[in-house]
Amino acid sequence: MKRRSFLAGAGVVAATAATLPKPAIASGVKRLKMVTTWPKNFPGMGVSAERLATRIKTMTEGQVEIRVYAADELVPALQAFDTVSSGAAEVYHGAEYYWQGKSPAFNFFTTVPNGMIATELNAWMYHGGGQQLWDELSAQFNIKPFMASNTGVQMGGWFRKEINTLEDFKGLRIRMPGLGGEVMRKLDAAAVTLAGNQIYQALQNGTIDATEWVGPWNDMTFGFHQVADYYYWPGFHEPGPALAVGFNKTVWDGFTPSQQAAVEAACAAENDYTLAEFNYQNAKSLQTLIKDHNVKLRRFSPEIRARLTALSDEVVEEAGNSDAFTKRVYESYKASLALSREWTRIADQAFVEARQGIALD
Repeated sequence: MKRRSFLAGAGVVAATAATLPKPAIASGVKRLKMVTTWPKNFPGMGVSAERLATRIKTMTEGQVEIRVYAADELVPALQAFDTVSSGAAEVYHGAEYYWQGKSPAFNFFTTVPNGMIATELNAWMYHGGGQQLWDELSAQFNIKPFMASNTGVQMGGWFRKEINTLEDFKGLRIRMPGLGGEVMRKLDAAAVTLAGNQIYQALQNGTIDATEWVGPWNDMTFGFHQVADYYYWPGFHEPGPALAVGFNKTVWDGFTPSQQAAVEAACAAENDYTLAEFNYQNAKSLQTLIKDHNVKLRRFSPEIRARLTALSDEVVEEAGNSDAFTKRVYESYKASLALSREWTRIADQAFVEARQGIALD
């Protein structure tokens, strides 16, 4: 664990803590604050956070009320984890790979390049020991985590120029967080992490040359098609990223068993609902981008795809072996992926290929 990073982060939010209202627990009602890493009411992630708060209130019969704050309303997006860890707020909604500076293991609980799709991640987390490892990791920071959304497979990103060869990545300034950013660096690109509400301006003013975000639905909402001409697929970096809710563990431990069960069920329901929402809205939005906005849809060349795959496996292995705990997570993740991959191949993948008339082996 990178304890210095954690303590430094806690120090950053200490001043903020004094200005945040304290949780109100009166007449059996727990009133909590949720800080998020998303713009206010942003389609998908931001709305999902609001919807989850409503689910929890309904399922606890009003015993747990959560007020949702967008990024920068109370604290900056990337301070959400430290704010909840310290107790300055009680819940966060974000992506665990944002906290990789505390432990590389956090990446595996969002997504890793060339890794699990959403159904495979759910299998590991719910049935393959992933949640137990996540609990163990997060407890060291006074957090109790849950999956609460999934965007499904993400796109390769928006580029202001065509990417035809591996040479085109050299010197490219691209917004790509997590281990995907490490893959870009191995291609001699300059990868940076920016919160969602900072990306458009950075792309518009030339601070960055390219960005990944999510997929057609969210990307169109941000208007990336107005400042970048080329939209690439397939994504390699985020094949099925889970978005997380983290409760301050002291607060979580103060819930009754029925309240804990209701919150857990609400998170699982929202995780499933949001994946379906993204799949539907992405399909619609992609057609709009192509037909109404003349977006130039491009597929990465076979050469590029092969190199991205090889570098992804290299980066994930390096991260997975970076310390003893992360190695435990990596070995569990890898074993579950090996199991799921074969079933995915002869079930989902084979059916989709047959449906499209692709000749099978």
